[in-house]
Amino acid sequence: MTRSVSRKESGQMTVELAVLVPVAVVVGLTVWNLLRFVEACALFDRVALDAAISQGVAPSGEVSSLSAVGAVQSCIEAAMDSKSCTVEVTSRSLTGEERRREGISFPVSPLLTDFVCTLSYHPWPSSFVIAGVSYDSPLVLRHSRSIVVDRFRSGVVV
Repeated sequence: MTRSVSRKESGQMTVELAVLVPVAVVVGLTVWNLLRFVEACALFDRVALDAAISQGVAPSGEVSSLSAVGAVQSCIEAAMDSKSCTVEVTSRSLTGEERRREGISFPVSPLLTDFVCTLSYHPWPSSFVIAGVSYDSPLVLRHSRSIVVDRFRSGVVV
């Protein structure tokens, strides 16, 4: 009588494992991607501000907004060195009204420029196939940093 009971339950562990393993893999990948994103954000926060101050304030070569943005972006990309991250840098000149909104009541320079650096993290794996069903992840995590500087006078940072 005891043998028939053990035969009925002999495949239970296999079924539990077949259900549990995919869930554990998904949770593990989620935690791993979250840790990589936090690590990329920590590095990006340090590098973006340093690049905007060193490359954006006094760009070498042609002195234009476009060359400053390109120099800042290339400096950040070289420091990040990651295939799962992309960097985008934009800049805009602040007008009098925008300065007041930013909290700059008495500007030191009328030529203030706002650099906005954005990090886009693409989780791994971005696409995979399980049992003939393909999945493409539309998820992209973004993190931004902003700094206001005077592009023509080094040392003027707001």
